Amino acid sequence: MAALTCVSAHAVDITVEPGAYTIEKALQNAREQKRLNGTTDIRLILSEGTYRLNAPVILRPEDSGITIDGNGKAVVSGGVQIEGWRKEGKLFVADVPEYNGRPLEFRQLWINGNKAVRARDVADFNDMHRILSLDKPNGIIYVPAKAVSKIAKSQKGEMVLHEMWCIANLRIKSIKMLGDSAAVTFHEPESHIHFMHPWPSPMVNTDGRNSAFYLTGAKELLDTPGEWHLDTKAGKIYYMPHKGEDLRKATVEAPALETLLKVEGTPDNLASNILIKGVTFSHATWMRPSINGHAPLQAGMYMIEAYKMRPKHIRPNGDHKLDNQGWVGRPAAAVSVNCAENINFSECTFIHNASTGIDFHNYTKGGSIDRCVIKDCGGNGIVAGSFGPEGHEAHLPYNPTDERIICTGLNITNNLITDVTNEDWGCIGIAAGFVRDINISYNEISEVSYTGISMGWGWNRQPCAMANNKIRGNFIHHYAKHMYDTAGIYTLGAQPLSYIEENVIDNIYTPSYAHDPHHWFYLYTDEGSSFITVRNNWTPSEKFLKNANGPGNTWENNGPNVADSIKVNAGIKKL
Repeated sequence: MAALTCVSAHAVDITVEPGAYTIEKALQNAREQKRLNGTTDIRLILSEGTYRLNAPVILRPEDSGITIDGNGKAVVSGGVQIEGWRKEGKLFVADVPEYNGRPLEFRQLWINGNKAVRARDVADFNDMHRILSLDKPNGIIYVPAKAVSKIAKSQKGEMVLHEMWCIANLRIKSIKMLGDSAAVTFHEPESHIHFMHPWPSPMVNTDGRNSAFYLTGAKELLDTPGEWHLDTKAGKIYYMPHKGEDLRKATVEAPALETLLKVEGTPDNLASNILIKGVTFSHATWMRPSINGHAPLQAGMYMIEAYKMRPKHIRPNGDHKLDNQGWVGRPAAAVSVNCAENINFSECTFIHNASTGIDFHNYTKGGSIDRCVIKDCGGNGIVAGSFGPEGHEAHLPYNPTDERIICTGLNITNNLITDVTNEDWGCIGIAAGFVRDINISYNEISEVSYTGISMGWGWNRQPCAMANNKIRGNFIHHYAKHMYDTAGIYTLGAQPLSYIEENVIDNIYTPSYAHDPHHWFYLYTDEGSSFITVRNNWTPSEKFLKNANGPGNTWENNGPNVADSIKVNAGIKKL
């Protein structure tokens, strides 16, 4: 139910209680207050509780000017509770519920607020097997026979393959045992894309540090307490409990809805001046890896077509030769913002989500993400700006005629970002693509699988839409948990008048399975990075990389001798 309180002639509070479609109804009520009564100050107050969705909440231009206040106690959820557990031998079993008239499919499960492990062949990633060799023309990966022996008869499962700065999720099509080795092939479309593109790629090295992998998605792998498996054909969910654990007494959540909140205007009619405060967004799903596989180029942006070029393409303006082409798509987000101006998120929480936490994409101007917590997300924590539309080749400069499309003036400040990228290891704490006038300041980022902050896109030095970006005063630590070719802060492309300053970067992980254990950095200006000032950043040593940079970069006073005041001031600012 919803209750309306007139605060004044031009101000109304609408109190919302959990129940079917109450947020949607409250928004319709708010629109009518604006239309009929001329009300200009409307606040939706979400009472404590969980608001379970069957479709995304959509904020439109008609909702401009409203505030949605959850008081830190309202949870907007795309999840479904799994009930009716029963004990069958060593396992707990439940029937798959329906969601919107269809059997539910999912890749994550949370038990009493803790993420359970989707059954896999290794409990410790340091025990992952390594591939033996590749047959790219025939789409075959050869692996040790013992690595796939558990699933050889069922021919089921998914290979999660470590590839330099990305992982690939490859659905297994066949396994052919060949003595001490096995030939593994994969389903389309990911097999074709994966074996056609050269970067990133599975590594086969002379020192034996070949690409590592683990297996998941097969019931035969369900052998360790805390693991679960979904059998979509049988319509059953299986869980192996810890000692003394009883799922009949537990709260079990599976994600069902891909996006929970959309702020969605049009290029010529923006949604504007909206504040979302104190709301938790949880249990958004992402099923693409189970349907199409997942072969990313970088930062979780998945390839929809890619191939090697021979001979290499000679590019203008001093760019080095290009050996591949690629086009990318964008993973889903729990909260997405498009065609909007001055959309502000304050003191919100984005937790227990399958992919990106929050995403400011196209035609966005201004706005902020401030004092939020982004935690336990499978992909990127925050994504900002275009990484090129699907028709744009990823290595070209992006400079659209309609400049409004560029994410401009976004402030990402004072956020705690931790335990994100925990499934798609090649994702990033804060990933900014083609952005302008962005301010990424005073955030704390930790427990990420790859890079802390990445800014820019394009792998070229040619002028594009990016300019006047700032990364300042962030505290980045305990990063590169699983991937290498990484840095605390990483850049691509020409970004005039951009600054990376007064950040503190410390404590990098050393995963044993990285194919090149020395290829990591605190600061990393990669291909085409140009006109960027990097100064006064504290790092334990001067382990930096400037790879195929363009002109105009300035490096000043970075390393362990930076003033102590910079170390003290980095990270989230106290109120």
